[in-house]
Amino acid sequence: MNFVIIICFSILIVLVSFLIFKIIHYRNRVYRLTGNNKNHQMIIPTVNLETFHTAFRSGDFGTTNDAEVRIILRGDSQVDGGTSDLEAWILSVLAKYSKNMFEFGTCTGRTTYHWGRNSSDDAKIVTLTLHPDQVSSYIHSGKDNETAHEVAISESNYTKFFYSGTDIENKITQLFMDSKDLDETEYPEMFDLIFIDGSHAYSYIKSDTEKALKMLKNGGIILWHDYNKNIPEIRDVYNFLNELRNSLDIVHLQGTNIVAYRKT
Repeated sequence: MNFVIIICFSILIVLVSFLIFKIIHYRNRVYRLTGNNKNHQMIIPTVNLETFHTAFRSGDFGTTNDAEVRIILRGDSQVDGGTSDLEAWILSVLAKYSKNMFEFGTCTGRTTYHWGRNSSDDAKIVTLTLHPDQVSSYIHSGKDNETAHEVAISESNYTKFFYSGTDIENKITQLFMDSKDLDETEYPEMFDLIFIDGSHAYSYIKSDTEKALKMLKNGGIILWHDYNKNIPEIRDVYNFLNELRNSLDIVHLQGTNIVAYRKT
């Protein structure tokens, strides 16, 4: 009888542990995709989209066709990383007004595809990720969040992407490499739009940002994804950007997990 009780109690502990894990996973997923969290302290000043860029200005009936784009909705996507539908729309709208774009962190290539689909025919896009065979080259720093390291490795398992085999693939240059090895001097002040959404470890965010600032042309925009303190694996982003605001005029885009900078 005691043996049966022990077995039942063990099963109950496993089930409760699994339920707690699923709840935390779901909460993190919601925070990442919506940015809606009453306890999420925004140290960086928040601006609405209309203030940030004229393409989002309102007309007589709300948002105008200046912000009309084509995007793939997330639907029931099981990929935890990536942008929300609102963020995907913002990135796609900005691509309409950009000729040269660079992306740190391809993941599934959904943002890359949106850029290619909504930009002009002569637009050029460079996107960077680790090849699955290169994950051992990931350079972990002692200050980095260990969870961020694990997530970066798990998201570096794609060799085919949303844009693969499409009619916009000719716009895209795919780089397979560690972003710390990127030679930014090959792209001096070249890009109108840069998206930083690769490894969320502190040393990588810092390195990617330093490179991006050298690669950005006058009037260009840098966007950082996952500004949210409540998810452990992306907390380094929150911490780094809060430090960066002391030296760079950055803003948080309302309703998103995106921080933005425009070079003037």
